[in-house]
Amino acid sequence: MKNPELLDLYSDYLISSFKLATATNMSAVLNGAVSHDKISRFLGQRLFTPIDYWKCIKPIVRAIEHEDGVIKIDDTIEEKPHSTENNIICWHWDHSKNRHVKGINLLNFLYQSPLQETNRCSIPVAFEVIEKAEPFVDKKSGKVKRRSKVSKNELLRNRLRTLHQLNRVKFKYVLWDTWFSSKENFEFVHYKLKKYFIAAIKTDRHIAMSMEEKLNGKFKRVDEQNIPTNQTVSVYLRGLDFPVLLIKQVFTNKDGSQGVLYVVTNNLELNYQAITTTYHERWGVEEFHKSLKQNVGLEKSPTKNEITQSNHIFATMIAWTKLELLSIKTQTNHFALKARLYLKALQAAFDELQNVKLHFKKLEANPNFDMQNNTLLLE
Repeated sequence: MKNPELLDLYSDYLISSFKLATATNMSAVLNGAVSHDKISRFLGQRLFTPIDYWKCIKPIVRAIEHEDGVIKIDDTIEEKPHSTENNIICWHWDHSKNRHVKGINLLNFLYQSPLQETNRCSIPVAFEVIEKAEPFVDKKSGKVKRRSKVSKNELLRNRLRTLHQLNRVKFKYVLWDTWFSSKENFEFVHYKLKKYFIAAIKTDRHIAMSMEEKLNGKFKRVDEQNIPTNQTVSVYLRGLDFPVLLIKQVFTNKDGSQGVLYVVTNNLELNYQAITTTYHERWGVEEFHKSLKQNVGLEKSPTKNEITQSNHIFATMIAWTKLELLSIKTQTNHFALKARLYLKALQAAFDELQNVKLHFKKLEANPNFDMQNNTLLLE
């Protein structure tokens, strides 16, 4: 990577900025010490790679990693409704909105140190920008659409393999929601990584309540089985040859309706409380996505081509990591820290306004001051 010092400056700028992150504005903040052309060239150089990213965060990961660490996996969409469509800015299905949205889809791997440790730290150890470079004709609509050559689940397994085998990141659990709970992902974590998963499954997932039922092919939907709440049950998921522990959580939604969540794990030694406590940590990735968008400018870059947009995302991950470390040192959360910066900026702006007003009051008191043209008259 050329000019790594610019990455440091640019990521600092993303934390400090409260509007669109532009090269021109960053140059102005630096009083022209770095030209906007230089910043633009930095973002437009070769595409920053996962290897570049690992080199940046490796010292931090080594300082916080633990054998009982957790990797939380989830995706998010950076909406770009007005940007020109390309291989990464395209249409993706948004599960939270139940519709397609135009933007950039990111698959994130958020590492967290163990629950029992004080000053727990979270670090995005990897991310994947979903690329849809393969055009195809949709049979239903007849329209030309885009799709990925590699599925999101394949990307998940490839990235976990790299983190485990090449980067040698220490961890014990991987957590994800129902979207990633495929047979292939479960088998990969269980057999290839020899790690534990704690994951949600859909209500229509078929299970057998015993080995005998499994061998006889007696599988039923999980929501049709008599699963007790607040305790673990050993079951077999259809397609898997190893047992898992299943728990059923019943909760009340904001609208007063009742919801049910089914969670499975291949760690047969966990109790109900341990499973629920660990899986609850998965929601930290939602806070990560929220902070990524609101505090370090993920969605505030006007760059439009694939390289500059991808490199901007790379920098936001670095900025988020910096913000996380600062939050730990100051014993506050990301949003409170950002609010603190905003207050300081407002105070500086207010003080500057008072200085400008005082300056003009002094000028107006001068008998040689021309108020109409805001100039001093020659004597």
